Amino acid sequence: MEDAYERLLHADNRELRAAMTNAREISRRNFGEQIRFFAPSFAYYRNRYFNSSPTSFPTISVTGSSCALECKHCGGKVLETMVSATTPEELVATCEEFKSKGSIGCLISGGCLPDGSVPLDRFTEAITEIKHRLGLAVLVHTGIIRRSTAERLKKAGVDAALIDIIGSDKTVQEIYQLDASVDDYDSSLKALHESGIPIVPHVLVGLHYGKLDGELQALSMISKYSPSAVIIIAFTPVPGTPMEKVPPPAPTEIVKVLTTARLMLPKTPVALGCMRPKGEHRIETDLLAVKAGVNAIAFPSEEAIQLAESMGLQITFSPLCCSQIFLELQPGFESPSAV
Repeated sequence: MEDAYERLLHADNRELRAAMTNAREISRRNFGEQIRFFAPSFAYYRNRYFNSSPTSFPTISVTGSSCALECKHCGGKVLETMVSATTPEELVATCEEFKSKGSIGCLISGGCLPDGSVPLDRFTEAITEIKHRLGLAVLVHTGIIRRSTAERLKKAGVDAALIDIIGSDKTVQEIYQLDASVDDYDSSLKALHESGIPIVPHVLVGLHYGKLDGELQALSMISKYSPSAVIIIAFTPVPGTPMEKVPPPAPTEIVKVLTTARLMLPKTPVALGCMRPKGEHRIETDLLAVKAGVNAIAFPSEEAIQLAESMGLQITFSPLCCSQIFLELQPGFESPSAV
């Protein structure tokens, strides 16, 4: 079976179309004729279908703009788009302010320490307060994580843990510039799984200089730990980083990984996440994702929405993070409206 997935990653257009048709049928069979679109507040999104709120679901960095790794694809630039809250007291106050403006939840993230972890340990009491006094949904982006930290986050009541899974030692060491290995990411998945926190792993397509390298291994690792959902994202060149001129993976390469995720995890929600190139590249990627039966897309192009409509899919929009697709698919769940 592993060989079949490997062949899909090298498939020609005809073979890919056949695999996408199979993936779409699997989605229809397990999840019905529906697709969900997400537009949380960390990016502006407005069209005739949906207007995002600037406060509904912010992303907060507990390290500000600081990261010890200086990854070649990011260089800390992504942290500059987040709200800074670098002490437990500041984190609670920030969430109080967002709550007063109508927020329904937040993603708590940050830069990494030299070992690849996000320093969440000292924020667990603050997260407990944010969950139980403020009543916000709390997602955390963990990086490499120990079992003890995972258990503390579980006790604090986090709703889900997001983690980027890298399936190539070469990518970990060359792109992340991190003295770690694929085994450390496997151990992190195991720690989160055993703690009982819902896991929403992300697979970043083309992280190795825009080429596929380790994505299948990442999905294979993820499949062992009963993820609540899987998010497929794609390398996007960021100005001011060492990889700013590296071409991103083609839309067909992205959908190969997305289709593989669906075939490998037929009953797990699969979403196309927010990190992916914009413009015509995004339009093509989104259209292919809809044709492949993806369960959700973050910040979808209008063309993708129109295609979903033409296919007779039931469409919903949500101001939540797309990683919460697993909650939205539960019977009786009512997605909140944008503020």
